Amino acid sequence: MTRQPASTLRSRYVEQVASDLDKNHRRQQELDEELRVLKQEEALLVDILSLAERYEGFSDPSRLPEQTQDEPVGGRPRPAAHTAKAGATESSRRPLLGDLLADLLDDHDEPCTAKDLREKLMTKHPKRNPTPQVVRNTLESLVAKGRVRRHKQDRSVLYTLVEPGAAG
Repeated sequence: MTRQPASTLRSRYVEQVASDLDKNHRRQQELDEELRVLKQEEALLVDILSLAERYEGFSDPSRLPEQTQDEPVGGRPRPAAHTAKAGATESSRRPLLGDLLADLLDDHDEPCTAKDLREKLMTKHPKRNPTPQVVRNTLESLVAKGRVRRHKQDRSVLYTLVEPGAAG
């Protein structure tokens, strides 16, 4: 009689430990993936800060390197025919995403979320389709430069434009 309950107890214990081990492995995989994503975001933010510091002294935006929304940070060569066609169809360079977001913030009296700004951006500039993460990163870059102020309300992050000459 003691033999049966002990083996049943042992088998339940083994099943529970095996289940806990499986949950532990799944959680480790989730955390590994989350860590990978965070490292990618960190690299992107470091690049943004580096670019912001590199071009901080430029007062003439026409001297900044041109980069399209879909183009990676390092850029890529374009065929001559495509470049000529783009030059013929676009009379001026595309404005930087940060400038467009600042303009949208300037149009509003109340703080806006990154999601709202992205929606307004895509409505006003249908050819621009940045990911939500790119919009958040750009807004955070503007916060770092002192052009935009971040407000936290409950679990939301809201942004407002800093008035020129206002004490930061």
